[in-house]
Amino acid sequence: MRILVTGRNGQVATSLVEKAAQSPHEVIVAGRPELDLEDPASVRRVIMDAKPDLVVNAAAYTAVDKAEQDEARAFAVNATGAGAAAEAAAKLAVPFIHLSTDYVYSGDKPSAYVETDAAGPLGVYGRSKLEGEAAVKAAHPSPLILRTAWVYSPFGNNFVKTMLRVGKDRPVLSVVDDQRGNPTSALDIADAILRLAREARDGGTYHLCGEGEVTWCGFARNIFELSKALGGPSPEVKAITTAEYPTPARRPANSKLSTDLFAKRFGFRLRPWHEATAETVERLLTL
Repeated sequence: MRILVTGRNGQVATSLVEKAAQSPHEVIVAGRPELDLEDPASVRRVIMDAKPDLVVNAAAYTAVDKAEQDEARAFAVNATGAGAAAEAAAKLAVPFIHLSTDYVYSGDKPSAYVETDAAGPLGVYGRSKLEGEAAVKAAHPSPLILRTAWVYSPFGNNFVKTMLRVGKDRPVLSVVDDQRGNPTSALDIADAILRLAREARDGGTYHLCGEGEVTWCGFARNIFELSKALGGPSPEVKAITTAEYPTPARRPANSKLSTDLFAKRFGFRLRPWHEATAETVERLLTL
């Protein structure tokens, strides 16, 4: 199967290229300047010319805080651009997989969110991604929308890489301990997408994230425990509240996503987050 992925340098696109090498699928990544989600015409042209068997929209505007002052661009990429990609896939009559986010929820629910819970994004990023879901549904008859969370990998910019970088120079780090979620490996997302490639035509909205939950502080402590065992940085991690670390964009206190519906439909789950994190930390420190 020939799979076109938007977001050439993104974590998921890079992971898909790596994972596809051990699969029967051919992965083509497309990104700026040829395919620019801010230019819907370029999105349609590149996808139509490539004639893929499946389109995966992994590109997004993900600068959560910057989006608060850059709303037009966030919506252009995450909503209008996503819709253009879905439209091109629909014209080719091929399946479309769209990656969305836990930030479509408000975080007020005490337990894990399920797909039927009402959305209520707190900031521009979440609103733009929710509108992107709507645009994709309007443009394609049966898109497969996968909401994921707290994505990390050996590639690009992410929490694991940031912790290891700043941990080299600081003996103590303060990390928020009252926001909970599901850390998710982009490599595991890539594995899942390749497994779903031939089932994507049925569409639907599902949660896809690492199993288990943790706070950002707990996540950081786990990273440094793994790092210490490998001779890497191991600063003290101090727990703080969200109020002690104000940011331009509000974050949901509860980003926990239930993956039960996904597991029931497709018959598998992603690895527990701590297993996947150990693999990523080892790669970053030893390769």
